[in-house]
Amino acid sequence: MIPADTVTAIADELAVAERDRTTVPLLTARHPGMTVDDAYAVQREWRRRGVAAGRRPVGRKIGLTSKVMQVATGIDEPDYGAIFADMVYPTGSVIEHGRFSNVRIEVELAFRLAEPVDGPDATLADVLRATEHVVPALEILSSRIALEGRTIVDTISDNAAMGAMVLGDTPVRPDDVDLRWVAALLYRNGTVEESGVAGAVLDHPAMGVVWLANKLAQHGDRLEAGELVLAGSFTRPLWVHPGDTVLADYRDLGTITCQFT
Repeated sequence: MIPADTVTAIADELAVAERDRTTVPLLTARHPGMTVDDAYAVQREWRRRGVAAGRRPVGRKIGLTSKVMQVATGIDEPDYGAIFADMVYPTGSVIEHGRFSNVRIEVELAFRLAEPVDGPDATLADVLRATEHVVPALEILSSRIALEGRTIVDTISDNAAMGAMVLGDTPVRPDDVDLRWVAALLYRNGTVEESGVAGAVLDHPAMGVVWLANKLAQHGDRLEAGELVLAGSFTRPLWVHPGDTVLADYRDLGTITCQFT
């Protein structure tokens, strides 16, 4: 484990990068002994500071749960990060591109929990039973750490590259649709750039939530009733720029749109 003052120093560095919309050099290149547990300690400090500043936690994001995302990043295990209320936009929002760094979009499903989910032995049935509804969502990635050569340790420290999310307005009960076969087309400025099916996330998108519940148990935490959980992308990340309009078409589950200025 890295010393506590190093955790604080890294959190300070990432806070400045977030404020100034800049990136910092790879943590793992400068702290070669840094572990996944160290990275989550940095993330917890970032989350603690957010809560202390008055930001309201509303859920979690899961990353790197599909093969396309693991290939795209070169990282072969999932991770998770925190979501605050000020990170959640409704569909149709106009979003300031300059709020973020290395801005990309991912296509996901979000699970709203009606009951807690405890690990370390949570199952698919547990998650589906605890879910109030599932709704399409887009994740906006924002990386405050250099992308080239990053590892899972760098990504976790950076709150799993969470920038914001855009929430759809067509919620469904988890037993009203075959979640494995929810599919989407992702458009940028009217052109299809990506497509995918939700089963690419660990063979069932709810398995991302299962993984998260069991991982949180290792850190003395759990998923609570009311939390919103982004289950992981089933497309590659799509770069977006100021002036771009993004639309994701989920067919029966509607569309999500946003514009970057």
